[in-house]
Amino acid sequence: MAEAFDRKSALAFILAFGVVSLFADMAYEGMRGISGPFLATLGASGTAVGVIAGTGELAGYLLRLGSGRLADRTHLYWPITLAGYALQMAAVPALALAGTWWAAALFIILERTGKALRNPAANTMMSRAGEQIGQGWAFGLHEALDQTGALVGPLIAALVLARHGQYTTAFLWLGVPAVVTVLIVTGVALRFPYAAEGPAGSRPPPSADGLPRDFWIYAASAGLVAFGFADWPLIAFHFTQAKVVSPALVPVLYAVAMAATGVGALIFGRMFDRYGFVTLVPAILIAAVTAPLVFFGGRAAAIAGALFWGVALGMENSSLNAGIARLVPDRARAGAFGIFSAIFGIAWFAGSALMGTLYDHAFTLLVFVSVAAELAALVPLFALLEARK
Repeated sequence: MAEAFDRKSALAFILAFGVVSLFADMAYEGMRGISGPFLATLGASGTAVGVIAGTGELAGYLLRLGSGRLADRTHLYWPITLAGYALQMAAVPALALAGTWWAAALFIILERTGKALRNPAANTMMSRAGEQIGQGWAFGLHEALDQTGALVGPLIAALVLARHGQYTTAFLWLGVPAVVTVLIVTGVALRFPYAAEGPAGSRPPPSADGLPRDFWIYAASAGLVAFGFADWPLIAFHFTQAKVVSPALVPVLYAVAMAATGVGALIFGRMFDRYGFVTLVPAILIAAVTAPLVFFGGRAAAIAGALFWGVALGMENSSLNAGIARLVPDRARAGAFGIFSAIFGIAWFAGSALMGTLYDHAFTLLVFVSVAAELAALVPLFALLEARK
């Protein structure tokens, strides 16, 4: 067995991990797609649903700070990754056992906790494969498979609900891809144990060098991108409230956006490998025009906006991660992924909260804030490009 990645084994690893993410997304995106209405059936208020969702997301991003540092210090990349997947996947069918909304809230937050635990370690191992095939292509290919599961999962949940009408039955059915996820990721760990090893198997302490200045500039740019990026629930809320499209068309547009995310991840991933950080400039400009299209336009603009939203999300989930792998040495990469995710998540949470408030009180200002934040993200990005000449 090889003791380090070559081009062939690196591609095989990314594809294998992509299949893991495909089934994982089937499970947890299917769960997340119906968790709000399920909480309502258990007596949760709209405020409670919003707080639970927001708390889960924010906690998930913040916990990556600790899980990333843990992975760098212990080098237990596979055990941490496996534990995270096991916790996350167990939480999905466990929702079928929740008899109260607060018990369901616990499982929802545990699902986000599991993802937070495994994310930095898993991204670090994928970045090692990316050294052989290109970071952009590695994360882009993985994201495309990931989004395939994100598209299929909610459709599975919708089909089960249509046939059986019970949320608990849907959660139990989603337990099938959850179990498959754990089995496959265990197999990948056994097949590629050397993914947990740094270059030449060396393990210098993660504090040997601090994170480079370019990383913080890059994180500032990404934070502004996240702050200005409107959440899909708010976009979908607007589509129905303003009668831009029919309620039945909203999930169809979301499916279109998910497909665009996968395509965008592949395109921008490839472009990142060829052109580097300058690839993010057109991606950020695409993100900047999303808000005017979805909030000011009619049906045609809404469709275009959904496509642009998906493409921009694909860039965020592929090229941004690839950029970290270029900027940070392997020995500190898991911690960097954790810090980056925390900055990105906090900025997204703050921006979403602000834009939700502005939607009710200053609609035009919402669009201005979104566009201004995206354009402001170009300032630190241009500084990074200048520094790396």
